[in-house]
Amino acid sequence: MALATVQLLPWHGRHLAVRRAGVGPSVVLIHGMAGSLTTWDPVFAELARNCDVIAVDLPGHGTSSRMRGDYSLGSMAASVRDVLDVLDVKRATVVGHSLGGGIAMQFMYQFPERCERLVLVGSGGLGREVTPMLRALAVPGAGLALGAVARLQHQRHVAAAGRLVRPLAARVWNDLPYMLRQMATLDDPETRRSFLATIHAVIDVGGQGINATDRLHLAAGLPTLIVWGEHDRMIPSRHGRAAAELVPGCRFELIPGAGHYPHEDNPELFASLVADFIATTQPRDMTAS
Repeated sequence: MALATVQLLPWHGRHLAVRRAGVGPSVVLIHGMAGSLTTWDPVFAELARNCDVIAVDLPGHGTSSRMRGDYSLGSMAASVRDVLDVLDVKRATVVGHSLGGGIAMQFMYQFPERCERLVLVGSGGLGREVTPMLRALAVPGAGLALGAVARLQHQRHVAAAGRLVRPLAARVWNDLPYMLRQMATLDDPETRRSFLATIHAVIDVGGQGINATDRLHLAAGLPTLIVWGEHDRMIPSRHGRAAAELVPGCRFELIPGAGHYPHEDNPELFASLVADFIATTQPRDMTAS
């Protein structure tokens, strides 16, 4: 099945990119750091069989507008709310991967009446630990090195060599191919500036600077699913297990063999887990009298 065309929605004099398809309960998909809505391509069509699926490019990411401004979780959550407003979607199941998980939780805190269910995928914001590579990007001057690496990947002979060694590298670090894919987008100065602003909003040299676990009690009564890759080396799966114990009735699913991108490593299983979660839970409706 061909994927739906990406739309550019007006947004405060700029634009936000979305892909939307399907009929049924609305589901909004929020990507992670340096990512884009294309990370959901492996599961998009399957989820759209029974749901109204909306994948979003966050500000400064993908084909959404670049900006110099607020890249905090609150600002990002408000941009997701703005997308739903433009699309006339009152409430949705909110699915967030990595940074997108932190944004999904922030969305639930800021706009609880708009959130029917919550799905966190290898989510940030649930503990201090994070891969040393991301901590290094919080060091002053990291942007110069990042730009050099990104430009290097676009050189023809380097790209060819990279394709040859990528299968071996993936055995050493399962998520490396995904990381290289995303780093290659950072050769553009404005995109790189947006990425670093996002890093500084949530990560410092000691790890994740924002911990949402003390507010997970606000998810009481909200159907919640936490999904993690068994071999996630970006953010440890124990963050997800511990968070699941703080939310009554929360489901926790560990996807065997997957890394930080379980929706790409095992799209069939991931899509079935999310589809079953939506089909077997009643959406929270805070607008009901």
